[in-house]
Amino acid sequence: MASVMTDLKQLQPDDEYNRKLAANVRPPDWTNPVPDGRYNLVVIGAGTAGLVAAAGAAGLGARVALIERERMGGDCLNAGCVPSKGLISAARAARSVRNAGDFGVEVPAGVQVDFAVVMERMRRLRARISPADSAARFRELGVDVYFGNGRFVDAETIEVDRTKIKFKNAVIATGTRPAVPSIPGVDQVDYLTNETVFALTECPSRLGVVGAGPIGCELAQSFALLGSEVVLVEATHGILPREDRDAADIVKEAMLRDGVKLLCCAGDFRVATQPGGGIRLTVVSHGEEHDEIVDQLLVSVGRTPNVDDLNLAAVGVDFDRQGVKVNDRLQTTHPRIFAAGDVCSKYRFTHAADFMARIVIQNALFKWPAKASSLVIPWCTYTSPEIAHVGMNENDAERKGIAIDTYQQAFADIDRAILDGEDTGLVKIHVKQRTDKIVGATIVGTNAGDLIAEITLAMKAKVGLQTIGNTIHPYPTHAEAIRKLGDQCQRARLTPRVKSLFSKWLAWTR
Repeated sequence: MASVMTDLKQLQPDDEYNRKLAANVRPPDWTNPVPDGRYNLVVIGAGTAGLVAAAGAAGLGARVALIERERMGGDCLNAGCVPSKGLISAARAARSVRNAGDFGVEVPAGVQVDFAVVMERMRRLRARISPADSAARFRELGVDVYFGNGRFVDAETIEVDRTKIKFKNAVIATGTRPAVPSIPGVDQVDYLTNETVFALTECPSRLGVVGAGPIGCELAQSFALLGSEVVLVEATHGILPREDRDAADIVKEAMLRDGVKLLCCAGDFRVATQPGGGIRLTVVSHGEEHDEIVDQLLVSVGRTPNVDDLNLAAVGVDFDRQGVKVNDRLQTTHPRIFAAGDVCSKYRFTHAADFMARIVIQNALFKWPAKASSLVIPWCTYTSPEIAHVGMNENDAERKGIAIDTYQQAFADIDRAILDGEDTGLVKIHVKQRTDKIVGATIVGTNAGDLIAEITLAMKAKVGLQTIGNTIHPYPTHAEAIRKLGDQCQRARLTPRVKSLFSKWLAWTR
């Protein structure tokens, strides 16, 4: 046995919480096991997809090896969902204090944000969560955990830093990394990505954010609420280009109210180091040239799949700039090598990676015909208000030639939302025309990510919108907005002819 040597950069700042995190997800004294025979499943990558695949397979009795070159937990634990939501929760607390006067609650000193404490709290809670993804836990589950660079040697061998591991089936779950932006001058400045922004201990006075996708919007709004002057640059019009336009515009207005300066439809964008410190952003937005000086620049303009060092050519696994190519059973072009998670999916969400890994287990170990196309995948952007989506929107339906009916309920007419002071937003549900079969939905509002689960369940279980309308929801709740759409759907079935028949019947039975 050989101790693992690592050239990983030390987590910053070097405090007790980051040391605890490292001790769990990349123990400095870890010793890789010695392979003993062939594994049923070898998983490359210990992010969500890899962890679920390894734990699930081991729990069913398979011999499993899990290979990780950096830190277990992947992007989600270390530089994604977990730290970002820690930051967002602090930003929402600051927002609540600022708005306390609307409820008759006066805060004499106003909002005083200690950014160092905000980030320390995030690191403490991330470390608290990390045992679930730890090397020690997976060893206890019966998984052989190897730290090092895994690469294919042939159709039955993977090498981890000169140790050869034999496999019957393999899973590529190596995820993605921040894409390198094609912005003139960006290679001359020291910019942040989601992998480095959570190491900050001082709040930038002025922060530039490039890219108004989910990560860019979440962090732009959070830093604005925590005290930064934020400039958000986006190439397209508005924000969140994948979302319903009505819903995205509601989020945009909220971000502007919270102090984010949006420069969209950006053209001729370039960056440069500012003499004396700082970064200069030069951009044309809606025909007007803007010249902004920021202290830090956060770049969030897409992701690149981690496939470079896997030697996929040796096993005939095809890939392109979007990632590893898979079929509906998540097989690659090699029938015994599968892929799951961000490295092969357009749905780059933790929960999608989780359920893709479950499909891989069924297909790789038991040859059950589980299909990725059977998944109903919701997503949520955790701005304030949140925006959540599942299934199709109007544009998707039009593109696919599917006729739909759309029902919409504003939170401005929902009692609980009014009383909570959270009446900005809406629920929009699309059904197949002249039916109550749900084909998609968008929610923008408080806890939209929680509310979308009811609609996702209905779609998965093939429960119609009228059934939701006939289901008692507690009053008063935000979820009443969904039930009211069921009522709308029922009323739409009450055609003039049906209403006439009812009137005749009631007159006859009076």
